Amino acid sequence: MALSLTDMKILKLLQDDARVTNQVLAEKIGMSASPCWRKVRKLEENEVIQGYRAVLNRKKIGLGVMVFIRVTIDSHSEAEAKKFEEEVTALEDVVACYSIGGDADFLLQVVSLDLDSYADFAMSVVRRLPGIKEMQSMFVLKEIKPLVTYPIKKLSV
Repeated sequence: MALSLTDMKILKLLQDDARVTNQVLAEKIGMSASPCWRKVRKLEENEVIQGYRAVLNRKKIGLGVMVFIRVTIDSHSEAEAKKFEEEVTALEDVVACYSIGGDADFLLQVVSLDLDSYADFAMSVVRRLPGIKEMQSMFVLKEIKPLVTYPIKKLSV
C-alpha cells in the first residue's frame, strides 16, 4: 500500500502520542473524525500500525544494564538457525534479536538488573543456546538516541 500524506501525518502523530483521541487526531490533520478513524483502521488492517504501547524508562523499572551480544553459530543450516531463533524468542531478557550479515550471525539486545544478573544470564542461558560457536558482549555505556519512533517519509509500504 502506498502511504498518502495524510497517512504519514497520522503515523507521525500516533508515534508521538498513541493516546491521542480520534477527535484530536482528526483536528490536527485537518479532517473530520469519521474519515480519520477509517484511515487509522485501514493502517491497522494493513499492519502498518501493529499495536500501541507505553514507552518505559528501563532504568526506572530496575533494568540498569543494556548489552548487545554478537552471536556466531556453528551451523548455518536453516534448521539450526530456526532452532536458535525459537529459543531466543522465548527469552524475556532478550528484548530484540536480529539476523545480521558480516562476521556474526545474530545481534541480541539484552537488558538486565545489573552486571551480576547479566553475567548469570550470559553464562547460564545464552552460552547454552543451541549451536552457539562464539558470543561477544558489548555493554551500553550511555543511551544517546534510543529507538522510540521511526522516521515517517514519503515511502511506499
